[in-house]
Amino acid sequence: MATSEKNILNRMYLVAGGMFLFALFVAFKLCNIQLAEGDKYKELAEARTERMFTIPANRGNLYAGDGSLLATSVPKYDIRFDALAPKQADFEENIQGLSKGLAEQLGKSQSYYIDLLRKARVNKNRYLLLARNLGYSKYLAIKKLPLFNKGPYKGGIITEQRTVREHPLDKIAERTIGYDRLTEYGRYSEAGLEGAFGPYLRGKEGRRLKQRIAKGQWKPIGDDNIVEPQDGYDVISTIDVNIQDIAHHALLASLEKFEADHGCVVVMETKTGEIKAISNLGRTEDGDGYYEDRNYAVYESAEPGSTFKLMAMVAALEDRVIDTSDVVDTENGRVRFYNRTVYDSHWGGYGKISAARAFELSSNTAFAKIINEGYKDDPKRFLKRLYNMGLNDKLGLEIKGEGSPKFPYPGDSNWYGTTLPWMAFGYGVSLTPLQTLTFYNAIANDGEMVKPRFIKEVKKWDVSIEKFDKEVINPAICSQATIDKAQEMMKNVVERGTGKDIYSKNFSMAGKTGTCQTEYWKEEGKYIASFAGYFPADNPEYSCIVVIHKPNKKIGYYGGVVAAPVFRKIAQKIYSDTPIIDEVKLAEANTASVEKDFENYFEKAQKASETIPNVRGMSGMDAVSLLENLGLKVEFSGSGKVKSQSLKAGQKLSKNQKIILQLS
Repeated sequence: MATSEKNILNRMYLVAGGMFLFALFVAFKLCNIQLAEGDKYKELAEARTERMFTIPANRGNLYAGDGSLLATSVPKYDIRFDALAPKQADFEENIQGLSKGLAEQLGKSQSYYIDLLRKARVNKNRYLLLARNLGYSKYLAIKKLPLFNKGPYKGGIITEQRTVREHPLDKIAERTIGYDRLTEYGRYSEAGLEGAFGPYLRGKEGRRLKQRIAKGQWKPIGDDNIVEPQDGYDVISTIDVNIQDIAHHALLASLEKFEADHGCVVVMETKTGEIKAISNLGRTEDGDGYYEDRNYAVYESAEPGSTFKLMAMVAALEDRVIDTSDVVDTENGRVRFYNRTVYDSHWGGYGKISAARAFELSSNTAFAKIINEGYKDDPKRFLKRLYNMGLNDKLGLEIKGEGSPKFPYPGDSNWYGTTLPWMAFGYGVSLTPLQTLTFYNAIANDGEMVKPRFIKEVKKWDVSIEKFDKEVINPAICSQATIDKAQEMMKNVVERGTGKDIYSKNFSMAGKTGTCQTEYWKEEGKYIASFAGYFPADNPEYSCIVVIHKPNKKIGYYGGVVAAPVFRKIAQKIYSDTPIIDEVKLAEANTASVEKDFENYFEKAQKASETIPNVRGMSGMDAVSLLENLGLKVEFSGSGKVKSQSLKAGQKLSKNQKIILQLS
């Protein structure tokens, strides 16, 4: 019996010892967690309840050359309510005034907001949505309402700011303006000017601490950011809003008239290479209209057709395989090379004509014979001449997605006996509209080839960060003698050749029509109609290209019928007050007033310190800059120069006043 009791007692001691050791182990672990790993678990807990969020910076503005806004970042605010934050006494004292103010600002009844706020209080809703996408002025007004004026901790107001990118010109030049978006993979999806100059426009992100609340929602902690975002720089483009509007609507009218698939227009300033207008329109999915679909002028590399005859003629003249006075027999408008036949659009041909006249009439048979006979023994010579003129190289545009020029070369798998004569009238080669225009612009510019340019300057307020000047690709693509002959032939195309339907005795133009068959491997076949040239013919100011894909053949498909009228309309509206006038009055270029505008801006900036300045007549960019520097909150509508201002000039200035500008 004693032995049994002793065994039981030993077992009890053993169990008690084990429990004591286990208690020591638990105590040790608790101390270790609190002392050695306390910070780790504290951080883990905080990470689950608090998180740092990034605040996107306001993107810089994208301006047209005259100060009109092309793209701007507008702050938008969401207002929410933490119903548990205010004390009960504060809530009851201010709910009537708060609801009345919300009703005045947001449009619903006072009783609606009283009921909404009381339900949120009962349901312990800490993230009640009151309004989305508010402008800055409404945001400030709501922030000053009873209860909300006590701030987030005592008043329960929660504000969240977002930036929205807006295009004041709406759909005009939308694809050229482009976008710059951060994808879910942390990379930027870039297009157009927004994408090309994104590093300037983006600015630097800020940071804000938020607290996790019910249902996976997060609310800001405090009313201030941990790191304030830095606004991006402003970018001044070369686009002229007036010319852009003219080009857009002229192209749209032709696309609709000829029921075409898509098309593009580019207007370039001859001397500088500045792009004054670029419009790209394609059919909507339902086929009922057109919109800025893709940047066809930059990316779409296609067979240029007869607009390439200018390149072929310049090469032949430079290599002295032909002269403009040399006679070419177009035979009966049908010339056979191996197993294929070249056709002229004019049935029966043109007989024996000079090379210059062949250019004016756009004879395929003449050009096929000129180039084939001149280079058949050494076709590489023809290609080398084209390469020397820069036609085989990309332009190196800032805008992404430029199409590659393509030329077959002797010895390549796609070089045949018929390749050389077909190249003469633009088949088998491939160029983008902008690449073609750059060559035409060089002819207008007496041989100097300049790079197309979309941007003038990058600015931070009134401080220039970087300027983009004229860039010469090739100082002389050919001799002046060849340039002179090419200019004369292009002028004659409009006066008596394939472009004669757009001729005007009041206004000179020079150019070349193009009609290229596409999808010729299909039975129905389609066409690309184009016209490239410059104006005025004798002292070129602008060059322009119009390319329209797949017009309805039953309505019309020749370049002189479909594309050339668009060119004429653009030229006429830029320089003429009316479609037909006895004497052409050239309008002063908008850029001529920039210096005067700056002097006006500087004078007002010096004087304006205590009173509202008069900004009527100033460019929108300068007026916004001046007024915001004075501490005013600026809202505006329209584009161009200031037509009216809501605050009277001369009245006393107060910080954070709102002023509304009407631009026109």
